[in-house]
Amino acid sequence: EIGTLTLMARTQKNKATAHHLGLLKARLAKLRRELITPKGGGGGGPGEGFDVAKTGDARIGFVGFPSVGKSTLLSNLAGVYSEVAAYEFTTLTTVPGVIRYKGAKIQLLDLPGIIEGAKDGKGRGRQVIAVARTCNLILIVLDVLKPLGHKKIIENELEGFGIRLNSKPPNIGFKKKDKGGINLTATCPQSELDAETVKSILAEYKIHNADVTLRSDATADDLIDVVEGNRVYIPCIYVLNKIDQISIEELDIIYKVPHCVPISAHHRWNFDDLLEKIWDYLKLVRIYTKPKGQLPDYTSPVVLPYSRTTVEDFCMKIHKNLIKEFKYALVWGLSVKHNPQKVGKDHTLEDEDVIQIVKK
Repeated sequence: EIGTLTLMARTQKNKATAHHLGLLKARLAKLRRELITPKGGGGGGPGEGFDVAKTGDARIGFVGFPSVGKSTLLSNLAGVYSEVAAYEFTTLTTVPGVIRYKGAKIQLLDLPGIIEGAKDGKGRGRQVIAVARTCNLILIVLDVLKPLGHKKIIENELEGFGIRLNSKPPNIGFKKKDKGGINLTATCPQSELDAETVKSILAEYKIHNADVTLRSDATADDLIDVVEGNRVYIPCIYVLNKIDQISIEELDIIYKVPHCVPISAHHRWNFDDLLEKIWDYLKLVRIYTKPKGQLPDYTSPVVLPYSRTTVEDFCMKIHKNLIKEFKYALVWGLSVKHNPQKVGKDHTLEDEDVIQIVKK
């Protein structure tokens, strides 16, 4: 991998080299994939039990350098008592905390050791990565006094594990075939990819027959992400801690930075803002249940991820047998025109709808 990296650093940019760089990037991506997918074989099991049971409606991973106040933030948010030491490299296991916010149970996980070297398989890196990839949101905790260097390193780490922050999957159609060669269609002008480059990247994956459709101006990295197919797209908030150490003017500037929330973990300043933004980014949908002839239960909503909010998803969340007995549902709220409205299992629910299931 080091060889490939230096080659990339040495290559100047022009059309021929763009093509060469694409190739090197693909080679690098392949090497990294071998690192993030642990090799098979018996013995030793899957690691020293860094697996964390997934509880609650959403899971948030906290990433940050040692001693930026990550543990303080976690324990003050969750009331989870986590030993806080004032020296480097403290946390090595994960203590999940759970907070309740707006009726949703949100699991908070410290992801230790995602720092330089983790993606090269050093340390506990691998298990941590596996857990990081299952998070619904990642909070990168930064020290407000030295944020940028840390931010870059952490982002590079996460990128290397196939985690893409605050971005959408590239708009590229990709379909392998048995014959017919590489068939490239672009629906808009491309500044980086041409037939030649696409062919060489795919050849690196030993793919010689495929349909590729570029629906946006795509980069070599985008194409590699699509071919690898193991990328996860996770929203991310940068938490700038220790704001008690800066001036009001500096604070005003931070407030304008996208995806950023300034806080003081120690003084518990601005936690409400942070929680509000977390809620925003998680995009959870709360559904209240109403037993027949009673008032809706507004205290414990059924919480669904925004990508799966049909009545069927709701039923599955409660119990998998419920859908077998399902006749129709009555829904009150934003997703319907009349209150109540009779709907089938394919109806899509909105946040804070009230539902009553009628069984056969």
